[in-house]
Amino acid sequence: MSPSNLLLASLSPSDLAALEPRLKPASLQQMQTLYEAGDPISTVYFPTGAIISLVVALSTGEIVEAAMVGRDGVVGASSALDGKISLSRAIVQLSGPSLTCDVGVLKTLAMQSQSLLSLLIRHEQALYAQAQQSTACMASHHTDARFCRWMLRARDLSGSDTLNFTQEFLAEMLGVGRTHVTLVAHTLQAAGIIKYTRGKIHILDLEALREAACECYDTVNSNYRALLGGQY
Repeated sequence: MSPSNLLLASLSPSDLAALEPRLKPASLQQMQTLYEAGDPISTVYFPTGAIISLVVALSTGEIVEAAMVGRDGVVGASSALDGKISLSRAIVQLSGPSLTCDVGVLKTLAMQSQSLLSLLIRHEQALYAQAQQSTACMASHHTDARFCRWMLRARDLSGSDTLNFTQEFLAEMLGVGRTHVTLVAHTLQAAGIIKYTRGKIHILDLEALREAACECYDTVNSNYRALLGGQY
């Protein structure tokens, strides 16, 4: 198996050799809930094509995305560090393949390898930093810049300029009303940056999208580059 997950690809040869036989392929479906907040974690996910959102659900029924994980990371690794339960809902944002591992197996291997343990800790730090950045982004940046930042990260993790997202889903992830997302999508489409058809967004001008995104996109990327080095 040649891992297309960048975190796995960054493992030392010995760590990868120990973990690789324990990995199992899985197909994740859009809107599939992997964990609810408070659920015990039994399976760890290393996405290879799917994208997973970690979201916070409010009593009003609204949900807000705290972090996005794809082929650059892992979901549920905190359980191998004695986290035991999920602190947020993990929902599949974009369908695709993933590799999975039993949490007990990953914990055992991490306790036997300082390098693997260190990598998992650094990943959780990067994930925490991403959640902090998302909080600052929601408080300080306009919806249009946040929309562009979100689209760029989804593009990076999917490896495609075509993304299957409804406006309702985007509004939920950004924590805004659908009318805000509709307005931003129309503005970007009029500028020739994206093309939006029902449930599908095509990125037409990547450079313009980057210029329109807020600084949070580069900040999150910097954190993951520090984690994965040349792999990211």
